[in-house]
Amino acid sequence: MIYDIEYETLPREALEAIQLRRLQNTLERAYATVPFYRKKFTEVGVKPGDIKSLKDLRLLPFTTKQDLRDNYPFGMFAVPMEMVVRIHASSGTTGQPTVVGYTARDINTWATLMARSLAAGGATRGDIIHNAFGYGLFTGGLGVHYGAEKLGASVIPVSGGNTKRQITIMKDFGPTIITATPSYVLHLAEIASELGVDFRDLKFKYGIFGAEPWSENMREEIERKLHLKAVDIYGLSEVIGPGVSIECHEAQRGMHIAEDHFIPEIINPDTGEPLPYGETGELIFTSITKEAFPVLRYRTRDITAITPEPCICGRTLVRMKKVSGRTDDMLIIRGVNVFPSQIESVLMETEGVEPHYQLQVDRVDNLDKLTVMVEVGEHLFSDTVRPLQEIEKKITKNIKETIGVSAQVKLVEPKTIQRSEGKAVRVIDNRKL
Repeated sequence: MIYDIEYETLPREALEAIQLRRLQNTLERAYATVPFYRKKFTEVGVKPGDIKSLKDLRLLPFTTKQDLRDNYPFGMFAVPMEMVVRIHASSGTTGQPTVVGYTARDINTWATLMARSLAAGGATRGDIIHNAFGYGLFTGGLGVHYGAEKLGASVIPVSGGNTKRQITIMKDFGPTIITATPSYVLHLAEIASELGVDFRDLKFKYGIFGAEPWSENMREEIERKLHLKAVDIYGLSEVIGPGVSIECHEAQRGMHIAEDHFIPEIINPDTGEPLPYGETGELIFTSITKEAFPVLRYRTRDITAITPEPCICGRTLVRMKKVSGRTDDMLIIRGVNVFPSQIESVLMETEGVEPHYQLQVDRVDNLDKLTVMVEVGEHLFSDTVRPLQEIEKKITKNIKETIGVSAQVKLVEPKTIQRSEGKAVRVIDNRKL
């Protein structure tokens, strides 16, 4: 089902006309009401009136997460506080959190985008949505919640945690759609197995998962364990929250970007130069309908590529590939760029390995040392040592071939690696860089 068929299936020429008009209005407002943007425009010698086409977008300066932190808490708001009806903040682990605001119209826009997204992911008015994204300052839970209500579906605001209780609710309430981080839904599957609950006996048809990068191999693992179709959703609080883009359940091949609300670009992360469709680089977003917190050329640090190829679902919006990593999460180990998702793909292709892992980086005698800790199945630990040694050797070899860097692989017992109710902690970097 296409929720907003008028805007989701626009011809490119009509869509670009809407984008330009909305972009010009946003630039005028941001320049007039946000001192940060007025200063940045002046520094590069650009005024809103200079942007006469979408190609002129490259004349504008970038906005970074540090810019948002430097203007903490409300310095980036484009409306007075009496117009702000909601405040969210990022869950960043370093520095000041990034604070975002919403007007009543922004909340309605967000709900509409999430209704679109849920529909693309397989949800309908008749579905019951088990929403296991966290509620609170994190945008995931409330974003899905408002979108589900806008769609007309029933929503269970279960949030994260209380995992055993969630299993009971799944059995008793009969939800048909589940939303969560991919790492947490695998934890749910693990606990369900311990409780003797088979997901084949539940009613789930689709799962909509995001808030952290996950590989195609992890998708296969989730679909196998939960017996549903797994769809990838993308968003970030600085842009609006979840609902910026989502896969359609028909194709599951790239996430359709809501281009009538956000203009995407791909740039070379080193030079800042725009890249053409199909090339991999850093994802940039400019919001063109937000009132309280517009962002201009925001550097997401996410690595992906964009394709304009037609989709079988009928949507004409461009699609972004799964995020393969982040420029700021990227590990540089002995001069080699390493993304956790590369190692995850190796692990998920290895029989007997569980989808729970952690990378630890240390500096020993001035050399970087990468340790990969990964859980293996219960049956292997009750077996002889030889199979464990063979798996360890195989993973070590495959990691070296994939990333070009040697890693020490440690196989650990099930449930050794700490579980997370939100985003999984995949990397611990102990180096003093």
